[in-house]
Parts: sequence; structure tokens; C-alpha cells
Amino acid sequence: MHNARPPCRVIFAGTPEFASVALAELLSAGFEVPLVLTQPDRPAGRGMKLQASAVKLLALQHGIPVIQPRSLRLDGKYPEEALAAQIAIKNAATDAAVVAAYGLILPEWVLQAPRHGCFNIHASLLPRWRGAAPIHRAIEAGDTQTGITLMQMDAGLDTGDMLLTEHLAIAATDTTATLHDKLAAMGGRMAVQALTRVQAKSLQPVKQPEDGITYAHKIDKAEALIDWSQPAEVIERRIRAFNPFPGASTGIGTESIKVWGAEIIKNDSNLCPSALHYGTILHVETHFITVHTGSTPLRLTALQRAGGKRLPVADFLRGFELHTGMVMGAPANSDE
Repeated sequence: MHNARPPCRVIFAGTPEFASVALAELLSAGFEVPLVLTQPDRPAGRGMKLQASAVKLLALQHGIPVIQPRSLRLDGKYPEEALAAQIAIKNAATDAAVVAAYGLILPEWVLQAPRHGCFNIHASLLPRWRGAAPIHRAIEAGDTQTGITLMQMDAGLDTGDMLLTEHLAIAATDTTATLHDKLAAMGGRMAVQALTRVQAKSLQPVKQPEDGITYAHKIDKAEALIDWSQPAEVIERRIRAFNPFPGASTGIGTESIKVWGAEIIKNDSNLCPSALHYGTILHVETHFITVHTGSTPLRLTALQRAGGKRLPVADFLRGFELHTGMVMGAPANSDE
């Protein structure tokens, strides 16, 4: 027993639910976490009250000190917050840092502070989909697989050496929400694996390939408005990619409606007369409505009015009349 290696001391930096899953895995595996970094509390919900991040809530439950600097740049806008963070990180005297969807760029002094550096849990197969929204962009692009890359962080944007990689198939029905949950669990497990191997000195860094680099740019709310002139396949993927945020939307008259479920009608192009406006409702059935797109028709199966709940089309139609010939598009008098 006296020869057992002491548990790795780890700083954790992360903010949303994706990151809290990894922190929970590290704690469950017995790693010592003396300090957590997370984004400042943000206004959220209808009341816009300040809300702590998922990572902060979990850290406080375990009695772990939390710091929330607005910047880590000593020469930036908030130098006193960065300096306080530098002192806290130095005093934590850790072996490694694990970073997952933190939301702040880590300057060189942070990357070099832990003995073994900083490990990032990134939700793609690097170098594809470097950047802020890899899960959304993989679904939107029609990728058939994704995964987790656990990498050694450097000063670039997701450019560091790969330490561990694991693949995951993207199902035809996957949304960002469902894929997020699978990848979060995978990332937590891989972080534990990497830290265990760091202690055993058995991790082998691998340079990222020069080919296949793509960037997963942050999701802009303006992207959510459905362009019905696009092919049905593109629209359907975007509906899944923007679920749960920001939610694909369209307009009927002055109302904005979110579209949460859709099915492609294959080999049925006769239903899309070229003379019709894109977005024209072709059929209204009990459980779906069929809409004219830039290719084959698209069946919408789940909708939501502003301020309402997500509903199957059958329930939605009880409170909102839709009929053949109506045209969906940008809502009238809308800034979208």
C-alpha cells in the first residue's frame, strides 16, 4: 500500500454541462482537484438572474475553491483578476490541468504552470473542427463520425499534440443535444485515462495532421432562420445541428416558429412543383406537415410557438391553424 502512487493534483477549467461531466469523472476517479476555473456567472432565463455555471455548481458541492476571472491576460483589460488567478494557480501546485469548454484563451503562463501542462478535451477528431462549435458543425456538415481528441494544449487554437483519440458514429437522428451527452461521457472517461497514463509516463503525443483542417465557428443566432430554398437534406441537418441552441426557426405571417423535428421524403420530387415559393406548405396531415424545399419535400414533425412548448405536430395544430398553400419564411416585421 505504501508504494501506491499519490493521486494526481489537477486544476480543472470549464464552464457548461459538457465540462461538468468531465469534472465529475475526475472526482469519482479519486483525482485531487484543489482549484476550479469557470466563467463568471451570467444572466439567464426569463428573469435574467445571474446563474452559476454547471462546473461552478458541481465544484461548490464538493467544497472546491472556484475562481471566475474575466480574463487571464496579465496585460489585458482585467489585470488584477488575471494576477489573482496566477497566484491561485501557482499556489495550487498541480501536476496537470484539464480544460473542457472553458471559454477563455489560456495564455502561456497558464499552459506552463502545471508540471505536465494543460490537457484539453475537444469534441471532434482533430484537426477537423477546431474551434468553438465542433458538435454543431459536424452534424450540419453531414459528417458520419466524430469523437473526442484529448490534446496537449499549446498557444494555438486547438493545434496541440494529440494524446488520445476516440471515434463515435453520428446517427442519422443525432442532434447536438444527444451527441453532446455521448461525447461528454466519452471525454470524462478519456481525461481519467490520460491522467492515469501521465502518472505511468505512458502517454505518447502525436502531431496533428497538416491536412483536413477545418474550423467550427461559433453559432450565430442569425443562422437559425431556415432558408427553404436549400435542399431538404441541408435543412434537416441544420434543424438537428441547432437543437437545442439556437433552435431552427421559420415564420408564418408575423409569428416565429421553431422547428425541432423533420424527416426527408426520399424519391418523391414530384411533390415539389417548381412554380411554388420555397417554404410553401404542400400537405397538412395529422402528424406532420410537408413543406416545399430546394430539393425534395420535408416533413416537419415537431414545432414550437414563441413562448410555448415543443409539441408534436398533432398537438401543435390544435392551437395553431396551418393549411395547404401557406408560405413559411422570415416572419413579417421581424429583424431576423
